[in-house]
Amino acid sequence: MIKVAIDSVRASLLSQHRVVVLKEEGVERYLAIWIGPYEADAITIKLQGIEVARPLTHDLLQQSITKLGAKISHVIVNDLLDDTFYARVVMDKDGERIELDSRPSDAIALAVRAKVPIFVSESVMERAGVVPDEEMDLEALTPEEEENLAPYRDFIEGLDLGDLGEDDR
Repeated sequence: MIKVAIDSVRASLLSQHRVVVLKEEGVERYLAIWIGPYEADAITIKLQGIEVARPLTHDLLQQSITKLGAKISHVIVNDLLDDTFYARVVMDKDGERIELDSRPSDAIALAVRAKVPIFVSESVMERAGVVPDEEMDLEALTPEEEENLAPYRDFIEGLDLGDLGEDDR
């Protein structure tokens, strides 16, 4: 198991999709998981310490687990099948280990509430983890990547930076 921390929760500019980015501890390796907007909000609200008037679904689930005498010990993103990530919420109740199948977004939302570690299985990290290049080689882009970057390149090349830094007084 590889311990990770939440690096960021990001929003797509083109859709309602969100991405939670997990960073491996001590290494520059990341795992990006697409999640829904409600789960992204649930994670972000807790990370930012925002108080809500009424319990959200993940708050209710955490309270239920606690009231039933169990304690969440950790969560793990344990599998990746057909581009879908799977997770487990691992709990302890009276010395018995209990595991619940979960979507990663829900498991992560619970982990931030219970303040427990988040892990990723080694096989998932090997298959889907990303180590960022220090410098992207623009010469090695595929035609599809080149086409996807074209609008951004046109925008950047069209910027007039001549007045940058000049005082408009």
